[in-house]
Amino acid sequence: MDTILFTEATEENLNRAAEILRRGGLVGIPTETVYGLGADALNETAVAHIFEAKGRPQDNPLIIHVPDAGWLETYCRDVPEAAYRLAERFWPGPMTMILPRDPIVPLRTTGGLETVGVRCPNHPVTLELIRRAGVPIAAPSGNTSGRPSPTTAGHMLEDMQGKIDAIFDGGACSVGVESTIIDLTVTPPRLLRPGGLPLESLREVLGEVTVDKAVTAALKENEKPRAPGMKYRHYAPKAPVTVVTGDPDRTADYIAARLGEKTGVICFTEYLPRFAHCDVRDLRAGAAAVRRAARLRRDGRDGDLRPVPRPRGTGAGGLQPAEEGGGLSRRGGGRMRVIGVTGGTGSGKTTLLRFLEERGAAVLDCDRVYDRLLERDAALQSALRRDFPTAFSEAGALDRRALAALVFSDPAQLRRLNASVYYHMGLEVRRLLVEAKRQGKQLAVIDAINLTDSGLSELCDVTVGVLAKEETRLRRITERDGIDEETALRRIRAQWPEEYFRKHCKIVLENDGTEAQFRAAAETALEEYLER
Repeated sequence: MDTILFTEATEENLNRAAEILRRGGLVGIPTETVYGLGADALNETAVAHIFEAKGRPQDNPLIIHVPDAGWLETYCRDVPEAAYRLAERFWPGPMTMILPRDPIVPLRTTGGLETVGVRCPNHPVTLELIRRAGVPIAAPSGNTSGRPSPTTAGHMLEDMQGKIDAIFDGGACSVGVESTIIDLTVTPPRLLRPGGLPLESLREVLGEVTVDKAVTAALKENEKPRAPGMKYRHYAPKAPVTVVTGDPDRTADYIAARLGEKTGVICFTEYLPRFAHCDVRDLRAGAAAVRRAARLRRDGRDGDLRPVPRPRGTGAGGLQPAEEGGGLSRRGGGRMRVIGVTGGTGSGKTTLLRFLEERGAAVLDCDRVYDRLLERDAALQSALRRDFPTAFSEAGALDRRALAALVFSDPAQLRRLNASVYYHMGLEVRRLLVEAKRQGKQLAVIDAINLTDSGLSELCDVTVGVLAKEETRLRRITERDGIDEETALRRIRAQWPEEYFRKHCKIVLENDGTEAQFRAAAETALEEYLER
């Protein structure tokens, strides 16, 4: 593919880039730290393409990027007050928080972890792209794994030309090193990766902060990284780099005594005269520390060995906090709970859905979602046209009866249809849950006959199977649909047997009595999910 390079933040370019992200494409995005390789964090296929483009290990978690702290409750569970204090102080900025993952965020994005890293980048282009796309952007550094992270669009183009859809040029990065990662799921909070925000600044807000062992020692082969940069070799330039630590004057003497013909040196201004006969890069001791780190990252992409005197201070070369502010505030209400409801036709699911809707739940009817997808979703229609061309008319319209005839007579074709439908259904349900959260809903219900097989059960706090005896279901279907008993019986016996729902659902509700009895049973069984 040809990688598009957007050079100006025009309305047209911003909308085009946001649309690429919404349809599952990859876009290089500028931040104050480094350029990121961005994709819709809720789209597992798009996230998989990030790993492919980078050659990144699948267990290396990704950071999701949001435009403000108001998005935290949507994508994380049990957000502590400390997260909002940190966001108020350091967002937008080079700080990532590790928090419990909401099921809306796929495990592929988190590297299989039940936690997720969240950051609000300090770059107007990327913040606007996230808002326009309407989804969080998963974005590791935009380089091939093991190479230095790009701090300009040109650097990223070197590594990613032809591998991704587009890159948005937002100028050179102001910080030039990755974000600091702080784990808020443990007490006391733990530094997992040093970066653009120093440890001292975190301690000013949080008090005690411990430092993970992976900061000073490599993880073992079987240990799972909790954040990017903890396990695998990162950001290595083509040339070997030696960092010499200790007293600055003594380290400068040590380097001078060991210079070879092709050795380069990165040092501060006061040490330039000692290395005048070789290739020297001046870090300018009086310049802002963030510019030192950014220049070092850029210059280290190629070349020969460069011994580096280690600067005084802590964090990433003594980096100071990024600009404070942002006016961020916490959203109220806590985490939305999600109940999955399933059961065969005639079991009386509608009674349970009506009961939950009266309790303020947003009800997602997956039959209706499926109908809308068939009518409006261009990506699903494209997939069906590819797999089932004979189910479309000459004018390009889908013939649903023809599609049904194809798949219900061939189990292999039915599996193919379900694979496409379940994938696109999952994306749409995730987006609808996000929309419900943003509307302030505290409870949502996913109503799906194939709740388990589709994978939608993974988004639920609890799954409920509604059952009824065959004779009860038979009576309800004949009265409701005006069909004869033989037709109704065939419909019942074509669906999952009762044992299936008992096996796969956490709660089973029997619905053979009166509506009042059923409501009372539902109230008792779901009490912990209904109370707030």
